Amino acid sequence: MAEPLVKVEDLKQYFPIRNGLKVNWLKAVDGVSFEINASETLGLVGESGCGKTTVGRSMLRLYEPTGGKVTFDGTEITKSNIQQMRKEMQMVFQDPYSSLDPRMTVEDIIGEPLDVHHLYANKAERHEKVLDLMDQVGLKADHAARYAHEFSGGQRQRIGIARALAVNPGFIVCDEPVSALDVSIQAQVINMFEELQNKLGVAYLFIAHDLLVVRHISKRIAVMYLGRIVEVADADELCDEPQHPYSQSLLSAVPIPDPKIARERKRIVLEGDVPSPLHMPSGCPFRTRCRYATEKCALERPELTDRGGDHFVACWNK
Repeated sequence: MAEPLVKVEDLKQYFPIRNGLKVNWLKAVDGVSFEINASETLGLVGESGCGKTTVGRSMLRLYEPTGGKVTFDGTEITKSNIQQMRKEMQMVFQDPYSSLDPRMTVEDIIGEPLDVHHLYANKAERHEKVLDLMDQVGLKADHAARYAHEFSGGQRQRIGIARALAVNPGFIVCDEPVSALDVSIQAQVINMFEELQNKLGVAYLFIAHDLLVVRHISKRIAVMYLGRIVEVADADELCDEPQHPYSQSLLSAVPIPDPKIARERKRIVLEGDVPSPLHMPSGCPFRTRCRYATEKCALERPELTDRGGDHFVACWNK
């Protein structure tokens, strides 16, 4: 087996919350581990506030991690080498409206990574590279002199994708890249991500809420709850045979276009509220809402274990 392209080991991201002289630690990400192979897409799903975006930002050191290790192609990412590693690892942000500088033209937005890493010999070569990147993401050459506010949401996201591709990275964190777009535009952007992956061999961490979108684009899916990954499996297997109680509940909420099947399906509704990351429950973080919870769940936190066929689940009772 080839070594994974990206390896995340026991990643932790705690944020200090000050209350007078007292400091509490909000555990946004609490011991996350996973691997992504070259040219592979790993989907990362979970409800709002579970830590998905924080995982992506901590991997690229947009947030300085509290603990853990991130390795790209055998090289550990550290404070000292992150500038060079940003050539290899890029990010497409969720909001195409706020992630682009309104004072810069499209050519300068896309060309900025080329400037930072000195990837051209002269202005003519820079211009040529920018036009080629625009063509790859479906933008016209005459868009180069315009500003971001002159474009629709879908076009702005294409600008963000072209900017990420400018340094020819091996890995891109896609932070809910279609959630702010209309459904018809979502399909176009998703298809473009797949075409770019087939053409360039880039790997993705695809963060999203929409399980149907994630299943379509991902080879494997990781389910996250309250700062921890509770299940990882092949995309089709996880969607058809989820084993963790939280994954089962998430998937039971996915709309089905066939009304007959939808009527027969049982919705698994979780009781109670999501615990605060400031005051995490002992043992399993999901036990306060789990219908299978036992005394052991309160005493000891389950680790991800292989249930066969590379299907990993963190649960004592499933």
